[in-house]
Amino acid sequence: MTLASTMTAQLINGTALSQQIRAEVGTRAAALSARGVTPGLAVILVGEDPASAVYVRNKVKACQEHGLHSVFEKYDATMSEADLLARIRALNADPAIHGILVQMPLPKHIDSTKVIETIATAKDVDGYSVQSAGDLMAGLPGFRPCTPYGCMKLIESTGVPLKGKHAVVIGRSNTVGKPMALLLLQANATVTVCHSATVDIGHHTRQADVVVVAVGRRNTLRADMVKPGAIVIDVGMNRNDEGKLCGDVDTAGVRDIAGWITPVPGGVGPMTITMLLVNTIESAERVARAQA
Repeated sequence: MTLASTMTAQLINGTALSQQIRAEVGTRAAALSARGVTPGLAVILVGEDPASAVYVRNKVKACQEHGLHSVFEKYDATMSEADLLARIRALNADPAIHGILVQMPLPKHIDSTKVIETIATAKDVDGYSVQSAGDLMAGLPGFRPCTPYGCMKLIESTGVPLKGKHAVVIGRSNTVGKPMALLLLQANATVTVCHSATVDIGHHTRQADVVVVAVGRRNTLRADMVKPGAIVIDVGMNRNDEGKLCGDVDTAGVRDIAGWITPVPGGVGPMTITMLLVNTIESAERVARAQA
């Protein structure tokens, strides 16, 4: 009996997959340390955004638990753009730091694009810079944005090959939607990108073997929009009427149609931080190879 014919989707456990990948990160970090290289990630938080503070704390904790050296720098919301850029340039020049992450959003007086572009490409472990985006588009080696990178690992974990499959991405952000589409193209899927101006999104998703939803709006993908047996990746993070975390997918309805689905929480979320660790390890390994 196939998973699709049971009419209850198999949950893709992002927590379990992330733990498996983090164990591999720990092994790679130990191997680097034995060669005299301790992978280092600098995380900068400007201001008092409560959600950002939680994200940063989780990133720092993950580093410490898996053999990475983490530098956490917190600054007041009044920090000037010039001071932040100067701090980033100092970290660019610091050989003990292999990755630099500036937590978004930034206070309004700071230009986030300028901040991202100041981070050295070799340390852009978020994969957000124009250079990193260009490398991804051109199929060159480089850092992949952590959330779409994690989504690809979740899709791979189903064992379903993407070659020749039709994938639909709902959302066109620079951080998730666009890089997600490019990564799916690299895996030889045929890709459709839907967004707020798309007429009848369901027309596209009903033909899709894989649907990735990343718009930040509840119930964007409903059961009547899903092809039986499809893989559904829910990137959204919202609150329902009871205040509980939920994604962009109507999970209760969709899981009766889809073959595989990521839960919220416990799906994409844990993978985002995990792929940040992977990118930082890869950066440190490049440095170690150059020194060899």
